[in-house]
Amino acid sequence: MRLLLLLLWPTALYLGGGGEAAPADLQGPTSYRVIQISSFANSTWAQNQGSGWLGDVQIHGWDADAGRAVFLKPWSKGNFSDEEMVELEEIIQVYLTGFILEVQDHAPEFQMQYPFEIQGVAGCQLHPDRGTESFLRGALGGLDFLSLKNHSCVPAPEGGSRAQRICELILQYEGIRDIAEKLLFETCPRFLLGLLDAGKAELRRPVRPEAWLSAGPSPGPGRLQLVCHVSGFYPKPVWVTWMRGEQEQQGTRRGDVLPHADGTWYLRATLDVAAQEAAGLSCRVKHSSLGGQDMVLHWGGGNSALLTLSGLAAVVTLLALPVVHTCCKKRR
Repeated sequence: MRLLLLLLWPTALYLGGGGEAAPADLQGPTSYRVIQISSFANSTWAQNQGSGWLGDVQIHGWDADAGRAVFLKPWSKGNFSDEEMVELEEIIQVYLTGFILEVQDHAPEFQMQYPFEIQGVAGCQLHPDRGTESFLRGALGGLDFLSLKNHSCVPAPEGGSRAQRICELILQYEGIRDIAEKLLFETCPRFLLGLLDAGKAELRRPVRPEAWLSAGPSPGPGRLQLVCHVSGFYPKPVWVTWMRGEQEQQGTRRGDVLPHADGTWYLRATLDVAAQEAAGLSCRVKHSSLGGQDMVLHWGGGNSALLTLSGLAAVVTLLALPVVHTCCKKRR
């Protein structure tokens, strides 16, 4: 039975090439991973989804109907030839078809109740100081199920006895396990380096952020929420905080760094203050594209004042709605 062995197989097959050492001057993203999501509605209907990610940017998709990879960047093939990619696509398609059949066939044996979903992620990361780290993890219904560590299958505590049994089974298939390990530990790093080289013009091109201030929803009577928006920057690492002079404001709250469709990023940082204390505050932005010259936006300038007035106008409009509604009812 190859049920969870097949979970190891897809991600590895998406990679190709040979072993390589990590360069010492890595810049930009340093990891490549493939994600598989297989959804099983019942014993006769299921579907697969696949994607490939360089760092936080998706560069591969999978067209399940056509059985073909979708290349989202001109350099998504790395240093692979068209013939090599076609061969890999054929292998992946065979794997995905077999994966569904195997899971449906053995679901009763492992007491898997429909509907359920299996997720897998595998790939590698380059470290200038300690070479390459490869990884593989499987999950069932969003809970960790098993992983590959130190050339051994490790059941996750959340997987219970079922994960233990499947790991014991995987260890019996030494030949397939060796192939998967070779692809993960030896060929994935070379594929990743090929991507980094082919896409270096885009991956190493810094993009300056745009920044602006606005007033958010009032946190309470006599208080303001100051919002600093930073958008359109690349690469992802950025430092944004509210300042008073040269003193960082400990109340600064930063949201998640969110992606734009063009591969750049967006972040907002907020600060709740008493209205009379807003004067003298500023938002400072540090990013590699700025050449060491921080971007500083002072609260109380034309833009923030205009946005504050716009926010007050919106509040007045909302307060007026019940009055308008009452008048309309009386006219009826």
